Amino acid sequence: MAAYGINLKIDVSKIIKERMFKGEKGIYLDATVFVNVDEKDQYDNNGMITQGWKDQKKGEGPILGNCKVFWTDAGSAPQKQTATPQNRSMPDPVDDFDSDIPF
Repeated sequence: MAAYGINLKIDVSKIIKERMFKGEKGIYLDATVFVNVDEKDQYDNNGMITQGWKDQKKGEGPILGNCKVFWTDAGSAPQKQTATPQNRSMPDPVDDFDSDIPF
C-alpha cells in the first residue's frame, strides 16, 4: 500500500459550528476528504474537504477547502509537485487567523 503526503487548505469560515461536538479531549469537527491521486483539477488540486458527509441525509456538507498530494512513497510524486516532507518549509504564521474561531 502506498503512503501519501497531503496538504489541506480549509476555509474555517465555512464550518457549520453547530455540528462541532465536544469529546473527552476537546472540540471536534467531522470532515471528509475526497482524494484522486491520479488527476488534478484546474487549480492543481487532487481533491476536496467537506464537513460531515456522514451526517447529511440529503446531499453533502459544505465544501470547506481543497487538498493536494505533495509526496508519495510509491516512487514518484504527482506532476508539478516537488516538495517532500523532509524539505517542505512552513509558511509564516498569521497572527489574527483565530479571531472568529469559537474555540
